[in-house]
Formats: sequence, C-alpha cells, structure tokens
Amino acid sequence: MPNSSGAPEPDSKVLFRVASNDPNSDEAEVETLWALNLGNDRYKLDNLPYFAYSVSCDDIVYAPFDEDEGFPTFREVVEKSGNRTVRLIFELPFAKGNKTNSVLSALVELGCEYEGANKRYFCVNIPPACNLDTVIECLIENDVEFELC
Repeated sequence: MPNSSGAPEPDSKVLFRVASNDPNSDEAEVETLWALNLGNDRYKLDNLPYFAYSVSCDDIVYAPFDEDEGFPTFREVVEKSGNRTVRLIFELPFAKGNKTNSVLSALVELGCEYEGANKRYFCVNIPPACNLDTVIECLIENDVEFELC
C-alpha cells in the first residue's frame, strides 16, 4: 500500500543472523529489518541495520522463507543501493541541545538520516550523494565512536 509520498510501504520483515561478539560462543544474534516484498524472494530493505553487516537501507536482498525461522531469511545482497551505514556510540546520551544532538544535527545537514536504538546508540544512513569522507571527518572531529558497516 502506498504511503503519503506514493511509495509502497514495507510489508515484510527479513531475518538476519549475526555472529555473536563472544569468541567462545557459536550462537548468533537475530535482527529483523522491515522490507518491501518485490516477489521471487527479493526484498528491498526499508530500515537501518543495527547489527547486520554488508547491507544498508534500500539494498535489494535475496531472502527465501525459512520454515524453521518463520521469516524470509537473508542469503545474499542482489543489488546495492549505494547507501552506506555507520553505527555510532555516544558517550553522552542524546538530549536536546547537547553535543550528541549537535553531531546528529550536523550529519543531517550533510544529507544523512539516522535512527536511534536508544539515547546513545544510533545508525546513520549515508546516501550516495553525501560525501563519506566529510561524514567521517565530522565524526572524528567530534570524538564519536563509530563503525562503518
């Protein structure tokens, strides 16, 4: 169903299994991302990955339905969108007017978008038209802990 902009709304969740950070564990974390079902087990991702690697918003992925998981489950990227994902961890929790807020505002001014998992952990979408080096410079200058995914 289209939203107010006329674009179709995401209608599915795609499951990603992400290896645990614990080297002594064989278990994996699970993350599900909203996606638009394009048919033939292909999905266009519609939110930012907090844990999954090698995917970004608007990427098209191949994810056949897995009976054991109960979800379409990621197998591979079919087409990259050109978007990049950066994960940020701030020392100071987000609050109106503080440094964390200022950094996020600066990223938006550069053309980025973000989603917050909580007041310290954020994912940033860097669209293709946005200069990656400028974004990284902004993060380094502001002493932000980040991971380019």
